[in-house]
Amino acid sequence: MPAQALLPILLLSAALIGGCAVMGPYAFTLGSSTQGDVIAQRGAPAMHWEEPQGVTRMVWPTGPYGTSTLMARFDAHQRLLSYEEVLNEEHFAAIQPGMSQDEVLRLIGPSYAPWTRYFAARDELALEWRYCANGSIASRFNVLFDATTRRVRSVFSQPESFFQPPPCGHTYLRVGPVSMSPK
Repeated sequence: MPAQALLPILLLSAALIGGCAVMGPYAFTLGSSTQGDVIAQRGAPAMHWEEPQGVTRMVWPTGPYGTSTLMARFDAHQRLLSYEEVLNEEHFAAIQPGMSQDEVLRLIGPSYAPWTRYFAARDELALEWRYCANGSIASRFNVLFDATTRRVRSVFSQPESFFQPPPCGHTYLRVGPVSMSPK
């Protein structure tokens, strides 16, 4: 095998052995990258909070039309503990009826606020996140809360378009006037 063909394999192997967390163009090393390193590359987080034992959690959503929310955890010495995508079926499955709105935000980060809807007849608050279902279909994940208690009632997910969902990274928009024919 020519040396040029081995280069990509060697680079991938080095990244895996080194324990790097790679999301997009960013590469961070668990245990040695710092909070400052991540903020310098990602920018200020949309949300952050302190957890027990001095752990800090930070969140970077890509909304409204992005399909990703990245979450990082740092130890008391500001070293990177984890860096992961949280808008996926694994994290959605952890959301259960009765959970608080704060618990949901700590699992999957903030929703896009203009998509939040209140339904008075049911006293229900619906929060929505755009994500990539099965790695390729632009979809929406919804959490329905009791608006008074801010506790989860139910969740559901659906592709963005009923007829043909756009692939991830794309959004279908209807441009121009809508024609209406009289009956």
